[in-house]
Amino acid sequence: MQDSPTEDNIVHYAVDATSAGGRLDAVLARLHADLSRNRIKDLILGGAVSVNGVTVSEPKYKVKEEDLLVLDAPEPEDPEPQPENIALDILYEDDYLIVINKPVGLVVHPAPGSPSGTLVNALIHHCGASLVGIGGVKRPGIVHRLDKDTSGVMVAAKTEKALNRLAAQFADHGRTGPLERAYIAFAWGRTESHTGTVNAPLGRDANARLKQAVRKDGRVAITHYEAKNRYGGEGWDITRLECRLETGRTHQIRVHMAHIGHPLVADQLYAPGFATKANRLPDNLRHRVNGLGRQALHAALLGFEHPRTHEEMRFEAPLPTDMALLEEALTPYDLAQKKPR
Repeated sequence: MQDSPTEDNIVHYAVDATSAGGRLDAVLARLHADLSRNRIKDLILGGAVSVNGVTVSEPKYKVKEEDLLVLDAPEPEDPEPQPENIALDILYEDDYLIVINKPVGLVVHPAPGSPSGTLVNALIHHCGASLVGIGGVKRPGIVHRLDKDTSGVMVAAKTEKALNRLAAQFADHGRTGPLERAYIAFAWGRTESHTGTVNAPLGRDANARLKQAVRKDGRVAITHYEAKNRYGGEGWDITRLECRLETGRTHQIRVHMAHIGHPLVADQLYAPGFATKANRLPDNLRHRVNGLGRQALHAALLGFEHPRTHEEMRFEAPLPTDMALLEEALTPYDLAQKKPR
């Protein structure tokens, strides 16, 4: 599926062989990351979609190869986040900032597909109305973000000045300050070297709007990795990695590791063949991998300079239960301990 540049909110899609035969609503939802399938369905029913120049108002319409789809999507309104009583695992808090251990499944800020139930909604409830408006309507207090299915340490600001000072540290990528970000990941295969660096620019995948890809015209993206443990058995290898970010692009670790041939375990977006790999694993280990339901990635450490006191702060979050159980299942196959393969 190819798409042309947008003109206002009108987007053209040309159906390729891989998308041919799919439902109109499903195909458009897969390729338009900013709209949920229900929103796409409403737009189709409202006459906002045409196929080969003819308006189609049936979401179940089966597209054919070389069909030209045109979606006229209205500009989404900025959601007005409301306070919601969502439990937070708070690692630290003062009058200027709050540090939390984000669980798997929690979206960071409201978007058309996730208007509520987000970290922003939880922060507004916890911090009060003073948070609203700090940094904008959609992302009050948010300095950086983690993917919905990535767990781990995050910091949010509680004042405008704190937000600006923290944001400057993240924008500087730690070159002139103590910013430190370390992630634990489990990746397929055995990296050739114990340590390495992936320096590959990233941008939106031209063929899939939900994905990022290595692109010559992309933004600078640098990931350093170190193999902490290697596990293996008959026909399979998995490496526990510590990844440190020099930049913070969308899906950076996931794309970079896939780029060098070591996609993250259970990453359904960047490791589409993971189910085949998982079938080679011993029964208990296969059960743990299939049970993850998300990429095996955790933001384990975050360090920064306090925006008010200038104190160097450092926070760690242990592996969440699903990844801890995965590591437990991998332990009998630890190659460094020379245990049976």
